[in-house]
Amino acid sequence: MSTQPASIAPARTIASPVTLVLPPALSANRYWRPVNIGKHITIVPTTEAKAYRHEVATLARKAGVTITRGRVSLTVRMYPGRPLDWAKRAAKDPDGWDDSVRSIDLDNALKVLLDALKNIAFEDDSWVRRIDAERMEPDEHGARVVVTISPLVREAIAPELPL
Repeated sequence: MSTQPASIAPARTIASPVTLVLPPALSANRYWRPVNIGKHITIVPTTEAKAYRHEVATLARKAGVTITRGRVSLTVRMYPGRPLDWAKRAAKDPDGWDDSVRSIDLDNALKVLLDALKNIAFEDDSWVRRIDAERMEPDEHGARVVVTISPLVREAIAPELPL
């Protein structure tokens, strides 16, 4: 008998990279909230976090993503929204105009993104062994996160030695 919840597909190992275009991640400050349970406080996802996770799951399913077992590598490109006055900012500071664009911290975005992808694209974030993340310059396509999940093949430590 399987111990996995009915809503989670059986895990498989991915053979090739999968790229998802997702909505911008929430700030970790909006993702978690403390709840008093007797003498203890526990941290639980907010309603907004549950909605984000549901949206990520829906987009992943539409892209054909199923839960993955095994080591993976993530490439994350976070695009903030481009402000209406972007051209004025770019004319004033061509090399650094996007530094003034409001965006969540990359490390906050990563934690939320990994949590949202857990049990959707991979069993657990402990399977994520490498992350290449970058905040990009805002563009005409709007705020979003582009994440590529790739299998991470473990090389043999000493292939010449018998097992």
